[in-house]
Amino acid sequence: MLVLCGFASLYGTAWGADAAAGKGIFATKCKTCHGADGQGNAGMAKVLKTEIKPLTDPEVQGLSEADIKKIVAEGKGKMKPVAVSGPDLDNVAAYVKSMKK
Repeated sequence: MLVLCGFASLYGTAWGADAAAGKGIFATKCKTCHGADGQGNAGMAKVLKTEIKPLTDPEVQGLSEADIKKIVAEGKGKMKPVAVSGPDLDNVAAYVKSMKK
């Protein structure tokens, strides 16, 4: 059991989180602002008069999955809450973390 717990914590994903499933949810709920590749949609940033930080940025990747889930669920700054919860929220957070370069 310790090996499994260590393996899960090494990758930082919640038990049962599926980054591949999160990619599909991201494509339907997040790509309008964050772009298909997570680098940000410059046009949307201009409309919103804000910076959309690339999700590969070390500042974003330094967030915990819990922090990412909170931002997605509650919003932050000009980002409005996204209607995603439960396992889908876990999966989106795992997908965002998988973008680490």
